[in-house]
Amino acid sequence: MATQFSIKDNRPWKARFFTIWGGQALSILGSQLVQFALIWYLTVRTGSATVLATAEFVGMLPGVILGPFVGTLVDRWNRRWIMLLADSLIALVTIVLAVLFALDAATIWHIYVVMFIRSLAGCFHGNAMSASTSLMVPVESLTRIQGVNQMLNGGMNIIFAPLGALLLAALPLQGILAIDVVTALFAILPLFFIRVPQPERIERGKSQNEAQATVWQDFKAGFQYILGWPGLLIVSLMMVGINFTVIPAFSLLPLMVKDYFGGSAIQLSWVESMMGIGMLVGGALLGVWGGFNRKILTSMVGLMGMGLGTLLLAFVPSTAMPLAVGGALLVGLMSPITMGPFFAIVQSTVEPDMQARIFSLLSSVGGAMAPLGLMIAGPVADRAGIQAWFLLGGLLCILMAVAGLFIPAVMNIEKKCGVSSDPLNIISKQTV
Repeated sequence: MATQFSIKDNRPWKARFFTIWGGQALSILGSQLVQFALIWYLTVRTGSATVLATAEFVGMLPGVILGPFVGTLVDRWNRRWIMLLADSLIALVTIVLAVLFALDAATIWHIYVVMFIRSLAGCFHGNAMSASTSLMVPVESLTRIQGVNQMLNGGMNIIFAPLGALLLAALPLQGILAIDVVTALFAILPLFFIRVPQPERIERGKSQNEAQATVWQDFKAGFQYILGWPGLLIVSLMMVGINFTVIPAFSLLPLMVKDYFGGSAIQLSWVESMMGIGMLVGGALLGVWGGFNRKILTSMVGLMGMGLGTLLLAFVPSTAMPLAVGGALLVGLMSPITMGPFFAIVQSTVEPDMQARIFSLLSSVGGAMAPLGLMIAGPVADRAGIQAWFLLGGLLCILMAVAGLFIPAVMNIEKKCGVSSDPLNIISKQTV
């Protein structure tokens, strides 16, 4: 039977957790408003696709390239101070950029530097918060919390763009940057007063050898941990498959709406808004329902539903735009049902002092797959039609879900069945 990791503090956990969570949610909204405003500023000022692509790359680079090392450091350092310092750094560089805009001295390279620092600090903060959740929330509530997180993501996707546009019409850019600083304070202040549990370093061999473990050894241990657990490895590869196919497919939606359906920006907003609404409803459903007793079964059902929604977009006639909107709604609805339980599995079964590494590795590999898939999807769509990539993504999701139901290592992932070697023993060898 798998070890279930949970909070040891018997005091009510909801007030403490949701105080921190609420501050972080406000800070995320502020960050998304800043991202929207900066991208729009670069669009209006330069009109250059190269500049926009560079900005996107700069924002993506820390998570893809440095993410695994960030997770390793998070597992070694105090997570409360990581979150506090990361949020403070984001607020500080935002203040600097706001001053530069107020003085009319901001340049494109200033924006690149600030976006890079904000993204890097966000990696530290996100991994620390995800890895700390399992120590702040009872194990039986982790799936519901993931549903709430997914609901938050869906809600943000719905409101941040129109709210950002409204604020840009009413405020100068430095005013929006100031809003982000204020929302960051809501994330920072609770961390001064609420204790964030720190995982104990698990003894893996002699204590003197444990003390000598380097960052590189801990980094390798994260890889060995995943490789030594077939169920986690297979499900992780499924998530990679989603990032490689489904995410690039939906990146092509603007062209699909314009060229295939003959629609405009209004029709595109219908599709994208419905996906956000679906995520909001799916997250709320998961938060209330909590999923099946076996979390992995919930994920497989969600993955199958995501595939069906994607296939609907692949086969919908060009005269049936409402069906495309329905497909986007189904994909959005099933996204939290797929991802939420998987993250809850990681939080409830992976050792607390290993979680940041695992989360960052999954995020890094998954993040790298999306642009790689997009590079391939573009030429494929040009030759075979945009719907061909939706067909590939939908079929892959359904096949992965069906296959997962018949793979014992996947279906018993919450019990760690099928582990050929004890991950902790593998780690011991790496740190000695």
